[in-house]
Order: sequence, then C-alpha cells, then structure tokens
Amino acid sequence: MSARVVTVTLNPAIDQTVRLVRLQPGHVHRARSSRDDAGGKGVNVAACLADWGVPTTALGALGDGNDGVFSALFAERRIADGCLRIPGHTRTNIKLVEEASGETTDINLPGLSLCDADLDAVSGRLATLLQPGLPVVLSGSLPAGLPADAWAQLQAQAGAAGARVLLDTSGDALVAALSGAQGALPYAVKPNRHELEAWTGTPLPDRSALLAAGQALVERGVALVAISMGIDGALFIDRSGALVARPPRLAQGSTVGAGDAMVAGIAAALLEPSLDLAGGARMATAFSMSRLESGDARRLDPAQVRKWTGDVLIERLD
Repeated sequence: MSARVVTVTLNPAIDQTVRLVRLQPGHVHRARSSRDDAGGKGVNVAACLADWGVPTTALGALGDGNDGVFSALFAERRIADGCLRIPGHTRTNIKLVEEASGETTDINLPGLSLCDADLDAVSGRLATLLQPGLPVVLSGSLPAGLPADAWAQLQAQAGAAGARVLLDTSGDALVAALSGAQGALPYAVKPNRHELEAWTGTPLPDRSALLAAGQALVERGVALVAISMGIDGALFIDRSGALVARPPRLAQGSTVGAGDAMVAGIAAALLEPSLDLAGGARMATAFSMSRLESGDARRLDPAQVRKWTGDVLIERLD
C-alpha cells in the first residue's frame, strides 16, 4: 500500500516519561512510574495518522544501538519504516510529569550527530516516495552536524515534485526554511508565538501581531499558516481568510504531543479536498483534543475525533 503521508524526523528521541507526585528542585524524588516510548515530533505525527487509518511512511535517522522501541512502534501501528540506521544511540528525552499540577519538565539529552551523507541518504529515500499532492511532514529540531538549511533542502526537493510540505520546526531551521524563494517555501507551517517571533525578528505580543505575521507568510506564498496560541487555541490563516479554533473545554494532564497531533490533523485534512479552512481547523483541533484525552503522545481515538470535530469553537476574523 503506497503512503498517503510521509513524515521525516531527523532528530528523533526515546521519550522517557517519569511521573512524580510533585517536582521540587534540589530534592530527591521517588518516581511513581517510568516508561520509554519511541518519540520525536515526526514519529508522533506518524503514530497519530496511523490511528486515523492513513497509510504513512516514516523517514529519518535512528541509532542502531537502541532502535528496538522504534521498530516495535512501527510494526504495531503498521507504519512503513523507511528510517536510516546509523552507528550510535538515539537520544533520550526525559519528561518529568508532575501529577499534582499536570505540568511537564523536559530534559532533552544530546543525540546523534549526522553528516551531509546521512541527509543525502534520507533525501534519496524521500525521492522514491514523492508524488504531486503528497503531504510531507518535516518535523522537529535538527541534529548536530547538519546545516541550518537541512529542512529547507528537503522542503525544496519535495516542493519541486509537487508534494505539499507541512513544516513544524523552530529557530534557525525555521528561519532558513521560510527565507527561500516563493517556489521553495513550505505548503503549510505550524509555528507557535516564539517560533514565529524568531522568523520576524520582532515581538508578537498579541493576536493582531500574530495575524499580521501569518498573513505576511501567506502573501509570500505559504498556503496555510497555523499558529499555536496555547490555551487561546490556534490561529489558522490562508488566502480565504483567518479564524481562531478553540477546543470547547480545557483538557487536563500533560500537553506532550498535542502540537504533533495538530500537525497530524492538518495533514489528514489535506487529504480531504472538500474541507475548507474551518473544516481543516476543526479536524486539527479535534486531533489535538483526542491526544490530550488519551494521555499518550502517540495515541488518538478516531471516534472521539469525529465526535469532537463539530464541537470545536470557530471565531472568524475576516
């Protein structure tokens, strides 16, 4: 079965989730539980899409010393495994979840160092999958050893083949990917406030400033901009207008993976040509809501998504 979505994760991680009653810096803690999961933003996206029933291929680079947790996830969820294996160990991200408040403290350890040859190998595998209209999700940070324009390179490759790139990254990698010529820009991008400020180089203190920055990207040629605003929902902008999508209620618990689920929802919406901006925003928000409800960064319930899509609150700004 050919892939309907491709995800690329160049800096994956094993998420070690440690649950504590309360996190107190400077104190010794006794954990309530601990578990290891295959992680990385693109891996999370692929898992959510698999739950939705979308045939998905995961590309990227994994250390051959501890890839078992990834191989198990891909096999269990029927995600096609196109990841490189390179010598070494994939990094571990420690997530300290405070049960009393639901807050999560992240400690991201150093990971693998990739080289240009590794990026070329990922590009070669991507080339065999590209086709017009294919959603290609480029997610997460870049590992040591790769240039800041690594995502921009893959983005230009996919765009030249007619694929629709959905970019979710930050820092210099985001700036580089949004600084290209119009034909080399992503089809869609999902920054948060701070990530968008890095691109504009100016503070974006309120919704009006975020809207103006998003509209500037649309004017430059990005078809869809989705800006995460935390508890204030998400701002969705395309050439038809702009709107804010909000869940009908605030979810409890860890928000880890909620943004990745939203990216998965945007990718799934791209496969539904009948959906307009509001329809896509509803689906993306419902994906995120279901992820929060599941308590697992790699899980969502399709029945919940279908039920909650109609409950998402839409505020049109045009």
